[in-house]
Amino acid sequence: MSCPHCAAFGQNVFPMLRSKYIDTGKVRFVFREFPLDIKAAAASILARCIANGDSEKYLRAVEMLFKLQDRLMAQTKETLIYVGGQHGMSEQDVKTCEEDQAQFDKLNADQQYAHREVKVTSTPTFFLNGVRLQGSMSFEELEERIKPLLKK
Repeated sequence: MSCPHCAAFGQNVFPMLRSKYIDTGKVRFVFREFPLDIKAAAASILARCIANGDSEKYLRAVEMLFKLQDRLMAQTKETLIYVGGQHGMSEQDVKTCEEDQAQFDKLNADQQYAHREVKVTSTPTFFLNGVRLQGSMSFEELEERIKPLLKK
């Protein structure tokens, strides 16, 4: 949530990827957080709390957090409260969410798994049918890699 390249992907590439490939059922997209700092971890945990298991709510929260990334980095607590409020959470709800050790432990375990088992070392990292691609990619670059993998 603190990676500017990830935010650029979320705002510029993901909408096209979603409309052309994900929503049409041609591509299955799985988003995993890999927080690089405590601010990113806090934002990831908030998105998980907002979603409460609903992937659409989660993606909307992530989209908002990416749009507010500069503010998130400069005024983390205030921005988390604002984003939570925009999704129906009170300030106390946000505080309770951020203090949930189980959420933090789960996020940390996911990150450790990504680092140890699938060798994620930077963001963004993409996997296409198990092939790791590191670094930012334009829609055109990603599409060039996706097209040969699609079933005819």
